[in-house]
Parts: sequence; structure tokens; C-alpha cells
Amino acid sequence: MASVLKKDPAFENVPSIKAKTLRINLNPDIYGTFAEIGAGQETARHFFRSGGASGTIAKAMSAYDKAFSDAVYGVETDGRYVTQSRLKKMLSHEMRLMDERIDREEHPDRLFFTYANTVATIDFSKRYKGHGWVGIRFQLDPTQKELDEIILHVRFKQNEARLQQETLGIVGVNLIYGAFYKYNKPRKLLKYLYDHIDRDTLEIDMVNFSGPNFKNVDNRLISLQLIRNDMTDAVMFGPDGNNLLPAAVLYKKNILALRGSFRPVTKVNMDMFEKSYDIFVRDPAVDMDNTIVIFEITLANLKASGEIDESDFMARAELLCSLGHSVMISKFQEYYKVVEYFNNYTKAKIGLTMGVNNLVDIFDEKYYRHLSGGILEAFGKLFFKELIVYLYPMKNPDTGQIMTSNNVKVHPRMKELYKFFKYNGKVMDIIDYDPEIMHIFSRDVLKRITNNEGGWEEMLPEGIAETIKEKHLFTRNTNTLKEKV
Repeated sequence: MASVLKKDPAFENVPSIKAKTLRINLNPDIYGTFAEIGAGQETARHFFRSGGASGTIAKAMSAYDKAFSDAVYGVETDGRYVTQSRLKKMLSHEMRLMDERIDREEHPDRLFFTYANTVATIDFSKRYKGHGWVGIRFQLDPTQKELDEIILHVRFKQNEARLQQETLGIVGVNLIYGAFYKYNKPRKLLKYLYDHIDRDTLEIDMVNFSGPNFKNVDNRLISLQLIRNDMTDAVMFGPDGNNLLPAAVLYKKNILALRGSFRPVTKVNMDMFEKSYDIFVRDPAVDMDNTIVIFEITLANLKASGEIDESDFMARAELLCSLGHSVMISKFQEYYKVVEYFNNYTKAKIGLTMGVNNLVDIFDEKYYRHLSGGILEAFGKLFFKELIVYLYPMKNPDTGQIMTSNNVKVHPRMKELYKFFKYNGKVMDIIDYDPEIMHIFSRDVLKRITNNEGGWEEMLPEGIAETIKEKHLFTRNTNTLKEKV
């Protein structure tokens, strides 16, 4: 293994940006290229200014002009240049040139890397704050054929392009330094991305690790770390377990969202999804091909005894992913915040599928006392424009009565407000539900699983019980998961 992997206690505390760049520059083995588009060559500048860069930087470029950039990296057919696909093209192109132009026999110990970013800073009207994709593809061993890669998406919060450029330069240094010196501690590497950066200036809403040295990293747990570290408000991951950029997934889409504990996902959850989806896509304003379904879990729903149980989180994630669904983890306890978040990315139709008990909670004033406008302010955001609530009935355990939007009990002070939204078509009952499964609750299934009782298997969708048994879900030790990342 090359010298980059040797421990240096002197650098274990938070080093300055100059110390980080100098440590990399003075390492005779680290050697690579910088390709930065849209916000200057801020990262490369730090390496040049610290000294000794001639042994580290093979090339630094910034293809600002679109025509020239297209000639180097290829034409983007959709006309968008600040995308993950553009970043990957840049990384692939620059690394290929490294392999072609540097003779391995003459430089057997060189650790090649390519750092790239494609960024749009704040516009003149200051309506759009700016965002960007940042990534590094690199080797930790000169004989390594399959490369490691870290890709992240950032959103700027500062109001000046110059400040955003400076922040980007620091993030770039932190990423390169972390890739070579903190690669074996991905959780800490995430935190180190904010070294010398105020958390209020930058949001990191997606990170993906890939490559041989990250084979034990589960990107779903990385998503969870972004939330826990207050780097972002919501994260998403797809059925393949890789993190998704919410803005890209939700952009101009019709959205049907189901909130729940999914602990585990049951036949009732799937009935809620299937029946509400059938209603949703029959709406003339909804294009089925431009619709996404999201299973959403709040951060509060992941906490047990005040702490997040990661094994429990992974159990839920694996089951939802096995059913082919995208999952969103958010910090939003109130429904109106979820809708407000969706409205940042789409003006199309939004549907929320929920049970009667959830609807009752929505009309409880105690959840809105922190708002200056109280429940009216929250409802103005919740039922803004195109939102519809699809209500799944509940069987009263004491009376056996089926509770729907017509007989749901809300607080007396909320009755007229509730009637207003109901009679304006904002609440729609799911009427073709399966009455044979209404006795199923996730908490009862979980209790049976943890107590090693029988009879829970038939309460779950096909294949889910087998997955739980095969992988020992909801029983695994959290420590084993911590070792994975």
C-alpha cells in the first residue's frame, strides 16, 4: 500500500485548509487532474497557493464555454449541464486521459485521481441560490484497477456568488483530503466535509460511495447520516439502495406519498398504496408516466428510546426496497412541511395517502402552536393548490364501526374547518378497500416477530415474511451495521 495510507498523528486534529492541501501536495504518490465548471477553479487554487503543487496537479482546467465543454465532454441532449451524468462524464474523461498519458512503468507508485465539479452559482436576480455536483474518482493502491468514487450534491445558501465559490473550494479540498485520508471512516468523512464551513452556508443533500474500498458502505445508512448530521432536511434512496437527489426525482412530477412506520410493511400498507394509486392516476390532470410514488418515514419514527435504531431502519428499508419502492426519510413531523417540501420541486398534483387516525392528528391544534398563524397557516400550506388526501378507513376496535371521512371525529372547534376541506374535494375516501385485512397493524406484527410468535406471516405482502426470516430482520444487532459504514 502506498504511503498515503500511513497514519500521521499530527494531522488527526482538524487541520487548516492549507495544511490539508500541503499534506496532499507533499505526498509524492498522489497525482491527478482538476476539472471545474461554473464556479471558477476554486479547489485547484487552494492547492496551487499552498506550494508544492507541481507534484500533485497534472492538469487543472475549466471549460466554461458550452461549445468548448461539449467538444471535451460531449453534448448534453437535454441542455442541462449541472447534472450527475455530466459530472460522471467529466470524471471518466479525465481519468481516461490520465491512464493514456502517464506511463505506469515510469510511475509505478502513483495514485491517480480526478476531481471534478459542475456548478451553477446564484443568479443576478438572486431567485435561485445555486447548486452543484462534486465528485472524485481515485486510487488508494497503484495496482487498483477498479476505482473508488465519492459523489455529492450541494445547495448553496449564501447570497453572493463569490462566497459560494469560496465555499465550493473548501468543500473540494475537504473531499479530496477525506478520500485519501479518511476513506475508511465514511461517517467521519461526511462530517469533515464541513471543516471550516458554517453549516448555514451549504446543504449536502446526496452522497454516494462506490468502489472496492467502499464495498461495505450501505448508501442508505449514508443517507441517514445526512439527516442526523443536519446536513439536509430530507433524503431519498431507490430500490437499488443508492441515494437519489430529491430535486431530480421530484422535479415537475405528480407525487403520491404514503407516510408510515412500515415496521414492517403490511398488507394494509400495500392496499393503501394500490387503491390510492388507482384513484390518483385516473385523475385527468395526472400523467401516469410522470408520476412517482414515495414511501416516507419521518426521523421521529426511526427513534427508539430517544435514539435511532439503525438495524431497525435498515430492516424497514430493505423490505420497502425489495417491493421496488423509493423511500424518503425526512425531518418533517407535520404533514404540511412535507407538502411544502414537495412544492419546492413541482407544481403538479400531490396526493397524500393516510389512515383515519392520521387525519384526526392533522386537525389537532396542539401541533401548530409554534406557528404565528396557528393551524390556519399550516392548512394554507398543506392544502395549497393541487393537494388531495386519500383516506383509508379504520375499524373501531371497540364498536366495530368503520370510520371514514363521513363519521371521523375531530375536535369540535375544528368541525367547520374540516367540513370546508371535505366539501371542497380535498379529502377523498378509499372505498374499495379490503375489509379482510383491517385488523392488521404493524405494531402487532412486530410484537409477534420479536416475541417469536406465529401467525404474522400472512399479514404481510408476498415474499416479505421470507425476507424477514432469511435476513433475521428486526432482530439484528445495531453494532454490526455501524461496522458496515
